[in-house]
Amino acid sequence: MANIITGIRILLSVLLLFCPALSPAFYALYLAAGFSDMIDGVVARKTNSVSELGSKLDTLADIVFVAVCLIKLLPVLNIPIWLYLWIAGIAIIKIINIALGWFKQRKFTAVHSVMNKVTGGVLFLFPLTLTFIDPKYSAAVVCVVATAAALHEGYRVSLANTGLR
Repeated sequence: MANIITGIRILLSVLLLFCPALSPAFYALYLAAGFSDMIDGVVARKTNSVSELGSKLDTLADIVFVAVCLIKLLPVLNIPIWLYLWIAGIAIIKIINIALGWFKQRKFTAVHSVMNKVTGGVLFLFPLTLTFIDPKYSAAVVCVVATAAALHEGYRVSLANTGLR
């Protein structure tokens, strides 16, 4: 059941591509996708169905959701170039983390840490604040949290298989 919920998040994310950014339809799908992200892990734990596949599917769903949101939101936001560069820097750190995890463990490694969950929460709230907070300020807050999480993830991945976690 949890994997079905996660699959629904992927479908909802793809459907976001066909909605005008920040329209009522966009927000409805966005909130439904966010809700599915909150409940899939809870359902997996409650039904004793936590699995490696579920974890990977959840990570894939998160990547799709964030990528679609970036595709839809970045063109309509009036944010300075330094924020675009910061976002690109975070993406580079995340790619390095994935490569490091693959190099060390010969498999795709996803860190489901508290820091990453906080980042997900702050990132999820971002579009909901656009009507009353200047995007450059709220985006900077998201970037600070996401940078800390990405660096923490890199640290955790670098310690994998060393027993030093």
